Amino acid sequence: MSDKMERIFKRKIYDQLLQWKQSWEGKTAILIEGARRVGKSTIVEQFAKNEYESYILIDFNRVSSRVKSLFDDLMDLDFFFFQLQATYNVALKRRKSVIIFDEVQMCPKARQAIKYLVQDGRYDYIETGSLISIRQNTKGITIPSEEKRLSMYPMDYEEFRWAMGDTASMELMREMLVHRIPLGAAHRQKMRELRLYMLVGGMPQAVNTYLDTNNLSSVDQVKRNIIELYQDDFLKLDPTGRVGRLFMQIPSQLSGNKNRYTPSQVIGNVAENKMEVMLRDLEDSKTVNLSYHASDPNVGLSLAADMSRYKIYCGDTGLFVTLAFWDKDYTENVIYQKLLGDKLEVNLGYVYENLVAQMFTAAGNKLFYYTWKKDERHRYEIDFLLSKGARLCPVEVKSSGYNAHKSLDAFCTKYSSRVGDRYLLYTKDLRKDGETLLVPMYMTPLL
Repeated sequence: MSDKMERIFKRKIYDQLLQWKQSWEGKTAILIEGARRVGKSTIVEQFAKNEYESYILIDFNRVSSRVKSLFDDLMDLDFFFFQLQATYNVALKRRKSVIIFDEVQMCPKARQAIKYLVQDGRYDYIETGSLISIRQNTKGITIPSEEKRLSMYPMDYEEFRWAMGDTASMELMREMLVHRIPLGAAHRQKMRELRLYMLVGGMPQAVNTYLDTNNLSSVDQVKRNIIELYQDDFLKLDPTGRVGRLFMQIPSQLSGNKNRYTPSQVIGNVAENKMEVMLRDLEDSKTVNLSYHASDPNVGLSLAADMSRYKIYCGDTGLFVTLAFWDKDYTENVIYQKLLGDKLEVNLGYVYENLVAQMFTAAGNKLFYYTWKKDERHRYEIDFLLSKGARLCPVEVKSSGYNAHKSLDAFCTKYSSRVGDRYLLYTKDLRKDGETLLVPMYMTPLL
């Protein structure tokens, strides 16, 4: 792809970086953490070029041992900065330059040094990293309190539409949602655009390949390469391969309409304390979004989270689709074209559910769900619970135009004093059905 154009996409996190720079004026560093290949390094370097007079980017994936050794002794910061400037041929300017520690987890001593570098006050510091909190990346160091954290995710739906050259749709849909106006004739096109996002996903490399080739098989190959990169990372975390298998089996666990992920079906029986470590490492990789069962659904959902009952979603729905068809050498264009045209004869409920999980996470929500007994053989299930002010907002997801919402109705009766707005996300146009708002899936980020 060296002959192809590598685009720099507009990302919302840029404005958060700008706010940090203006508000803190060097009194803290900022750490951008996220999965591999979500675009951390690209956006941080773009920010450094635009907002500072000069910058040094230290990529700890390929930095020399000599540069790493500079962090062993910070008694003489004048010497430290002189060596950096000489190595990278960059003149740093007091309060007008930034130093970037890219993939800082590869050099824990550099992360620990942030405390003293921030106190020195000469320059700004931005860190990027994945697998930031796992034991081998924090062992023997003091985590600096002078470090603000931001999570970076794959491109959200609005960022994806920007990349496609559409800068107007989301704002228009926001107005239509507020005023409860259906899209009418435009609805079918908006659903097709959403399905394209589901297939390509939000990994910048995949989006770039789609724009270059307009070929979904080429995009699929890029996504397979990313998944293989993740598999290598998981093997470094857990040489037994169990963490990697937990990730690879996300689609099969979701497609079975289970109300929880069952690790024993994937990796056999594992001691509870070992399972907790594997789950924590998987979550820390930022490749997944976890949703916990709320044992007592109320506004303080985190307090009611049952840590033993959870669902695992893929952090990027484009990667999820590739995982779902992993048994083929590549996902043939015919499968993609049928998915894009909504003509593949499979139940896509689990794909839409993963998409909604990704959209809610990107909007800053933690994920919770709730199930309870209906009768001896059936259960009610609320797919997602949002907390708005002093009220709960239950959300049900349907992969079709089917607009029944028995679980929502039962939940709202059971917890009437706690419920605010209630939503059914589905594939048809916006409308109201009693107290329930039926919302097309592409408006999910606006809820």
